[in-house]
Amino acid sequence: MDKNFEKFKEILLENNYRLTKQREEIFKAFQQYDKKHFNAEQLLDILKKEDEDIGSATVYRNLELFQRLGILKQLDFNDAFKYYELNLIKKHHHHLICLNCNSIIEFNDEVLENFEKKIEDEYDFEIKDHTIKFYGICKNCSKEES
Repeated sequence: MDKNFEKFKEILLENNYRLTKQREEIFKAFQQYDKKHFNAEQLLDILKKEDEDIGSATVYRNLELFQRLGILKQLDFNDAFKYYELNLIKKHHHHLICLNCNSIIEFNDEVLENFEKKIEDEYDFEIKDHTIKFYGICKNCSKEES
């Protein structure tokens, strides 16, 4: 079995939650589209293809639960939606957001990680988390404008 799925089950059980069919479907959707960031509506559309009986209240309730338990991380990309990404055994990363098509690209950068370490050392401050988002135009949209 997959490490992320085992960790997911462990977190649920440690917090006295059952592994329901709906919770498993939601989690597996995030694993299947690992590079994606979903809002609740996008996730519901994906899940409805597999299980047309799953309701929006179930999706919203479980997204909130998963975020509270640290299974998912909630992201704000300055639009009307809350986005979520899988937060298990994943290296810290940053986001590039296209202002035209709203695509989201993840990236890691050693320079930014070194900068974080420098700030911690200089200010004797332990950084627990940070968010860096760059807004611009992606390669595909740039080609379309040419």
